[in-house]
Amino acid sequence: MVTTTGDGMPLPIRIETTDVEGLEAAVGVLRALDYRQGGGFCRDAVRVVKTASLLLHWGVVPEPLRARLFTVLADVHNLLGWTEFDIGHGGPARRRFERALELATEAGNDNLVANIRYRLGRVHLHRHDVTGALTEFAHGRAAALRSDSRRALAILTANDAWALAMGGAERAALLRLEEAEAAFAQAGTWPEPRPWEAFFGAADMAAMRGTVLTELASPASPAHSGDAITQLTDAAGRYGAEMARSRSLTLIMLAQNHALRGDFDEAGRVGVEAVDLARGLGSVRPKDRLAPLERLLRECPADPGVTALLDQITRYRSEPLP
Repeated sequence: MVTTTGDGMPLPIRIETTDVEGLEAAVGVLRALDYRQGGGFCRDAVRVVKTASLLLHWGVVPEPLRARLFTVLADVHNLLGWTEFDIGHGGPARRRFERALELATEAGNDNLVANIRYRLGRVHLHRHDVTGALTEFAHGRAAALRSDSRRALAILTANDAWALAMGGAERAALLRLEEAEAAFAQAGTWPEPRPWEAFFGAADMAAMRGTVLTELASPASPAHSGDAITQLTDAAGRYGAEMARSRSLTLIMLAQNHALRGDFDEAGRVGVEAVDLARGLGSVRPKDRLAPLERLLRECPADPGVTALLDQITRYRSEPLP
């Protein structure tokens, strides 16, 4: 995009709407690839960052396009942070998200700020850092309110419920979950979603309810596992091939709930499907999320199906990402 003089020195160019549209389209393709195959397959996102950075550095950006260019650069850093998280690189993920926050703030895009805060919170949740997650979600909820984005607020409220459940605050978690579901009941009146929040639909709402209930269920108190199975079965049925990672993570929790209720035959069947699907993903998260299921299976009396699944889980967790 950048022209040069005869001696190779770059000349400023005028940035056009088509330049920004091209970057937005590229980010959209990479985001779809991340959902379908995992963060390990999204290495080309770095090239989009470099292109957008060059445009900002060398280009003459008309004022009406400036916020939009900052937004797409923030969005790709947000995506890169998510892909780093997905392949197990927590430090680089946080640095990407921090840069995304700076750029989204520069763009004045509170909707995107809310989404970045949600993803930072998920990094904390994955590490079982409930306090860190709740802090990020609170910042995100404030940004969602500033942007008047009901979808962003519902996403953050549902994840707030997950964090509260992880911290053992059952009543508070269920109240937050009810709040998120009440908000989602109005989804038909929401405006078209921004690209970074478009994933959140009926499948994700069902998966979030199943996730919260799974977090609250335990061998000592398995009461929530029945409803969790219903919700996770619904979510898994809604996820298509374009959301393979989400389907794999949902099936893992579904198998966990079946095991918790002592139905090891169904846990084995669903668990095998989850691992088979996870093997094709460039994501470490399914490996990490298999740990609770593995613990439950090891407590099961000797059973050939359970033994076979445990062997499969062990092999899968030792394999490098594709």
